[in-house]
Amino acid sequence: MTTPVEMSHEEVLRVELEVLRQEHRDLDEAIQALVELRRADQLTIRRLKAQKLRLKDQIARIEDELTPDIIA
Repeated sequence: MTTPVEMSHEEVLRVELEVLRQEHRDLDEAIQALVELRRADQLTIRRLKAQKLRLKDQIARIEDELTPDIIA
């Protein structure tokens, strides 16, 4: 029987960061596909763009947490 491996807080953040980046890329592709259709519902596109911005904010928050403050 194998024992579960514990991840450090930083490792968990790095995994979460990669998941969020992938979701951001997926949303970008979905939005682009809808725009190219030219029949897409504008409300849906706006909602997807808002979701994409929320993901971007989450990504920035995690990147800030992972980047150490360097005092010059």
